[in-house]
Amino acid sequence: MTDPSPGWREALEPEPDAAASVFGEHLPTARRFTENLARHGEELGLIGPLELPRLWSRHVLNSGLVAPLLRPGLVGDVGSGAGLPGILLAIARPDVHLTLIEPMERRVAWLTRQVDELGLENVDVVRARAEEVKLKGRLDQVTARAVSALRTLIPITAPLLRPGGELVLMKGGGVEAEMGAAEKAIRKHRLEGVEVIVLGEGVVDDVTRVFRARVPSA
Repeated sequence: MTDPSPGWREALEPEPDAAASVFGEHLPTARRFTENLARHGEELGLIGPLELPRLWSRHVLNSGLVAPLLRPGLVGDVGSGAGLPGILLAIARPDVHLTLIEPMERRVAWLTRQVDELGLENVDVVRARAEEVKLKGRLDQVTARAVSALRTLIPITAPLLRPGGELVLMKGGGVEAEMGAAEKAIRKHRLEGVEVIVLGEGVVDDVTRVFRARVPSA
């Protein structure tokens, strides 16, 4: 692929010191992905034109901070889009198998190309809407970022989980209000252990908030 934006290096946010603590030994691969996204993201409609000066802090580190919450097993990333957080979680956690679920063909092509280029052997890319996806088995965990409000997101993600499986949904500062609006969905799907986790305090300027809950074991 040709370089459509020769000025991307100057516009890209310098790599923050926190990147080393978030990605550890996997930082070189995370760096390659970030550079690929900076180079081609706007052209492919994956990120907006104003995102390069905050790509690391707002998107890459924000996604990578979720990695410690994952458990070895099968994790689905709903609405993977640019690969945030799915590709970065796969980089940070090679012991976890990620299924990236994305309905748009051009984004699926991007995700597939990144998986191949980065040599990620723990990733499958599936073109489908979450409501219609056909998986070989139910998932241990499901994550999503910037997809929709909880009242809409819970009904399309909870059914993908095995009994006792866990939602790990990235949300913004309004997560508490979203939880209130999603009370009906939380009750309908009998979610347990509902909580909001704040990640990255003292490490990054923009913390990551995660809505976490379990579906019943039986």
